[in-house]
Amino acid sequence: EFESASAPFVVGSGGDQESVATELSQYDASKHSPVFYGHMVAKIPVDTSVIDDFKPEHSHPAFLGHAVVHKFIRPLSPPTSSTIPLPDPKTCSPIEYLEHYIFPVLLPGMFELLKAAKAEKCFERKWTKFNACDFLTEWLFNRNPKRSDEEFTQFFEIPFVKSWLVIYPRAPIALSLLLSDEEAAIIIQSFWRGYQVRCMPEVHELREWQKELREEKEGYSKKISEFWTKQACKVGVDMETDTPEEFTGVFLGNLEERMESEKEMKADDKLSLKLDFCLQI
Repeated sequence: EFESASAPFVVGSGGDQESVATELSQYDASKHSPVFYGHMVAKIPVDTSVIDDFKPEHSHPAFLGHAVVHKFIRPLSPPTSSTIPLPDPKTCSPIEYLEHYIFPVLLPGMFELLKAAKAEKCFERKWTKFNACDFLTEWLFNRNPKRSDEEFTQFFEIPFVKSWLVIYPRAPIALSLLLSDEEAAIIIQSFWRGYQVRCMPEVHELREWQKELREEKEGYSKKISEFWTKQACKVGVDMETDTPEEFTGVFLGNLEERMESEKEMKADDKLSLKLDFCLQI
């Protein structure tokens, strides 16, 4: 009964009947515990008490002094492709075409795809940089029998991929997905250390002083530009009202020559020139 319920053995592998050390006995409810049903059990002779080391959370009390024996089943070798004639791809049914031409090539790639997805932690995170279609395309392209003698080609170096991306470019991947855990940890830790330093009273006071200094410089340049605007307006009004040259000469001076020279000067020279002119006025 046990032999009929067990998996078939390969011919020549040696069953229970061929082993001289195996004693078979049919299951009998009056002699055996129901726990033994469906198992191969061997009685182990021991010199000490079997109750001393017994742990009920690991085994059933009926197995005291016995051990469960498992059969070694030699795996059946799958039929080779040479033994099965392939159907004609042009006349066969869609199911036959999938089973004989698509799945033998695609299934190994899917297996490698799952391994790569696990390595990229796709089953642990919601968003990752891993693209399953890109990986499968690269894997199938490099394992093409027609390219057996060529070197490995990256996904973005494949010819048809390059031509496709020229027409339909992709958006850049977010930096948070490109960084590894170690690189992201370094960036977060450096930001946190900088934040703690900026919260120190001495550093905070220095930053406030630098902010006021920048605002003061910006306000100073704004005042100078407003002054020059007012002077230009005054010059236009004085020319229309025929103001005496003695009054307007103070403001005009060599204004045209100064403006031409200012174009050739640097920013620092322009600022100093404006300051000198303001002091003269």
